[in-house]
Amino acid sequence: MNWSSLDTWTVAIGAICAVACALPGCFLVLRRMSMMGDAISHAVLPGLAVAFLITHSRVTVAMFVGAVCMGLLTAIFTQWISKFGKVDRGAAMGIVFTSLFALGLILIRQSAKHVDLDPSCVLYGSLEYCVLDMVRMGALEVPRAALSTGAVMLINLLLCVLLFKELRISSFDPALATTMGINANLMHYLLMAVVAVTTVAAFEAVGSIIVIAMLIVPPATALLLTNRLPFVLILSAVIGIASAFLGHLGALTVPPLFDLGGTVSSGMMAVAAGLLFCLAWLLSPQQGLLVRWFGRDFGYGEESQDFPEETV
Repeated sequence: MNWSSLDTWTVAIGAICAVACALPGCFLVLRRMSMMGDAISHAVLPGLAVAFLITHSRVTVAMFVGAVCMGLLTAIFTQWISKFGKVDRGAAMGIVFTSLFALGLILIRQSAKHVDLDPSCVLYGSLEYCVLDMVRMGALEVPRAALSTGAVMLINLLLCVLLFKELRISSFDPALATTMGINANLMHYLLMAVVAVTTVAAFEAVGSIIVIAMLIVPPATALLLTNRLPFVLILSAVIGIASAFLGHLGALTVPPLFDLGGTVSSGMMAVAAGLLFCLAWLLSPQQGLLVRWFGRDFGYGEESQDFPEETV
């Protein structure tokens, strides 16, 4: 396998992870639950530790199930604390994910001392090394990470298509959704389950920080460019793909320009996504900073909303 094919697969895996995260991320941003991805990505650690304690091995399936279950518990505990404890949702997220993350560290420290836990791998993933773990499918060799994250991406896309109406209405007005016969609580926990599965599936490839960035930054960027939800979903996916391409290109070209050491592609993906957000923030035709500055003389840019009422 030549280096050009490795680069192609690196970009492909990054793009698949970005799209898989961006689709449910759109609904997280609309629900003002952007940091739920952060909470889940930190809280899965005790699930990984418990799975190791039960199986005494690092079997991928067991680790995946344990992490997903802990991700769902994070969403449930956050909802309970916020609802019954009369605590702000952001504070509830902080309480839950810091407690579970600390518990996971204790479990690994005390009972699973032989588990290799590389902090840089947890933060940034191992995107460049994922292309070395290949699976043969007929005459084609495909990275295992592309298959697992690709399956999650297709599931997320299918759910967005089949449940678009239910997710849209329950995100904007849960009370209205209930009156229309839509179970808003079911939609909430289904979305949390999707976020948990996506976070765990993408965790190994791009790491926790990049998962958070891809969940939030592409949807936030898309919301600056359009107020129509179908286009927000499409644009967020396109921005995620562009971030993967520009991030890997930047990882290859930027450090040599400044005589620096190499960097990881997943980290540069987040940088590229942030730069695209800044461009949208500056140049958006409706909500851009330049329009707000210079459009006032012409009667534009006088109103600002976090999420425009026309976003449907």
